[in-house]
Amino acid sequence: MSAKPSYGAVLRTPRAARTFGSALLGRLAYGVLPLPLVLTVKNATGSYAAAGTLVAVEAACAVLLGPWRAGLVDRFGPRRALLPLATVFAAFLVAFALVCWTPGAPLPLIGVLIALVGASCPPLGPTMRVLWGRLVPDRALLQRAYSLDGVAEELLFVTGPLIVAIPVVYAYPASGLLAAAALVLVGTAAMVTSPVAAQVEAEGPDAKATEGRKKARLPGVVLPAAVAAATGLSLGGVGLLGIAFTESHGHPTAVSWVEAALTFGSAVGGLAYGAVTWRSGGRTRLLVLASLLGCALAAAGSAPGVAVLVPAVAVVGLFIAPAVTTAYLIADEAAGPGSRARAGAWVNTALNAGSSLGAAGVGLLVGRVPLPLCYVLVAAPVLCVAATGLVLRAGRRGGRPAQSSEPSSGAPSSAVPSSEAPSSS
Repeated sequence: MSAKPSYGAVLRTPRAARTFGSALLGRLAYGVLPLPLVLTVKNATGSYAAAGTLVAVEAACAVLLGPWRAGLVDRFGPRRALLPLATVFAAFLVAFALVCWTPGAPLPLIGVLIALVGASCPPLGPTMRVLWGRLVPDRALLQRAYSLDGVAEELLFVTGPLIVAIPVVYAYPASGLLAAAALVLVGTAAMVTSPVAAQVEAEGPDAKATEGRKKARLPGVVLPAAVAAATGLSLGGVGLLGIAFTESHGHPTAVSWVEAALTFGSAVGGLAYGAVTWRSGGRTRLLVLASLLGCALAAAGSAPGVAVLVPAVAVVGLFIAPAVTTAYLIADEAAGPGSRARAGAWVNTALNAGSSLGAAGVGLLVGRVPLPLCYVLVAAPVLCVAATGLVLRAGRRGGRPAQSSEPSSGAPSSAVPSSEAPSSS
């Protein structure tokens, strides 16, 4: 075990910086993609409604097929699974860009191509977490690696639109799609040619991996996936609530500060959480984090003005990355060998699916329900799941022998298996 686990120790691990940097380059494509995708479809169809519907189709294909794509990595290894997926994904992006370069493309063709783009996106996040498990098998150091990975990925989604904003808004929106295709190809190729990816590839599937795929179906993955889904439901509409709140208080441009506060809080919370060596059980800690997130979100709606809402939303953000990181760690522990990418992908799928449903739900609430109550209602899913989980765990603990314990999801303990890790895309 590392004498002094730290983020510096994570990056100083042999081959870690190269592998992580390559993965981030490929994942930057997913941060770059949303803005040019929406604008390209809008320009091609001339309709915001069509753009919204088709982008939702792309997101649904990406989210719902995420565990299947991650399963390919578990079964065939990073190189044999990711390189073909990245190549196909880039080819569909290029074809989509060319078809939509000028207005007038047939709507059915656009729909088919955008669905294929979503269906083929390579699971770079889940695979990187599997590789983290090989790079840093010490669980305390792995917690830091996961926290660093999650914060870095979140920042990619903030910086991605800024990188392509000028060319896609003022020139050709489809040029952003070509940039995303280049990023995912170069990043994936560099990632899968790293020595640690080659090691995973060389081991190949075996009887142990097959048994692991069976273990991944056990209830151990249900709790982190349920908390992730509830977190997505609660957070999916926070952006829309921020818009409604700032407009109702006469400061519509302040919504950017609200969004920045949420991202900043999540980054700070994730880095601080990863720097602590936790001794408490991971599952209980996940439920407590979810409870704190829900309470902070419900309280944010009672802010008297924008000046109070911004720091209140930053407090909400403090619990986002820690909760998601813990969910991934628990899924990794619950998965057997050969299915860690897929176990993490289920958590990621639950989070993204919940976020999409949450955004739709908030759209129905705003304007019909007072804003403070809206915040309470969007906090309800994560609070309900957390409360249910804590009650069930308390009931089980009451019937257990005193010596029983749970995995710590990051605390250094011999009871915790030292193994790979899960997902995000």
